Amino acid sequence: MRFFLGYLHNSVFPPLLSDEEEAKNLRLLAQGNDEARHILITHNLRLVAHVCKKFENSGVDRDDLISIGTIGLIKGINTFSLDRNTRLATYAARCIENEILMHLRSIRNQKTELSLQDPIGTDKEGNEVTLFDTLGSKETTAQELVEREEEKQLLRDHFYVLDEKERFVLRLRYGLDNYPRVTQKEIARKMGISRSYVSRIEKKAVQKLARAICRH
Repeated sequence: MRFFLGYLHNSVFPPLLSDEEEAKNLRLLAQGNDEARHILITHNLRLVAHVCKKFENSGVDRDDLISIGTIGLIKGINTFSLDRNTRLATYAARCIENEILMHLRSIRNQKTELSLQDPIGTDKEGNEVTLFDTLGSKETTAQELVEREEEKQLLRDHFYVLDEKERFVLRLRYGLDNYPRVTQKEIARKMGISRSYVSRIEKKAVQKLARAICRH
């Protein structure tokens, strides 16, 4: 099976599902069908590329954005419920964007080169959006906090497929197990390796997790 991250890096995507196909696979997903989960993730990969374009001026490497956005998509598919009063694409796009925004906020907290007034993308009307615009823009509800913890637990539940080095990198990159979220540059400094090597470790770990999550 060709792993779906390859679609993102090659910018070639499977066609969107029809409303009937999406509804069918959502019903199967609700019953725990792994193939339906894989289909829904694969056929919504273009959402990752679309959302990532909004953050092209963030100063973050495109491959990093893709890895982070893919995690957001997987979380979105796995936490979507037919009871939600929203379309899957809308919900998944929000999950992708939230994952990227959390990453950008962590960069800001680590006092990197990004300032609050640096542009991180554009809104639907094409207006420039800065970190200042996104920080504290809304209160975090109890439901969001619960969902965020459930998403983190989803990743933890599949850590068995990773080796020790991969687990360490993802814990720091995504703030798991009480680790603070940090940049690849900071991880490289802690581990005494190059930033590009950290990036390769992260990409490989994300691929392993994505495959594991799709199988279960």
